[in-house]
Amino acid sequence: MKDNELKKLRQQLEEMKKDIYADVEETLSEMNAQAGNIPDPNDRATVESDRSFELRLRGRERKLLEKIDEALARIKSGTYGICQECGEKISIKRLEARPVAELCIECKTLQEKREKEQGR
Repeated sequence: MKDNELKKLRQQLEEMKKDIYADVEETLSEMNAQAGNIPDPNDRATVESDRSFELRLRGRERKLLEKIDEALARIKSGTYGICQECGEKISIKRLEARPVAELCIECKTLQEKREKEQGR
């Protein structure tokens, strides 16, 4: 992988990380603003439902943040862009679309197929 491609992907990962932290701050601000007593049960239920949904999103983002940190660590170690299954290079197009990718498209396809078969 070329240095400029690697730099661009690192920047993309850092930007994703920054966006997640901004979302967390926004969620905390909104939750603190809604912390007051809501007398109407319907309104309270709506606020609780929205809060639950927001927390599920933040949970997913937490997992993505872990993947981002792992990808940044692979960049530092020089193993970024190498499939962890077969050892082949991951295509630049795949990395641009999914910069946290650990598997090449062929290995990812096989993994998904196995998971689908096990789910039956």
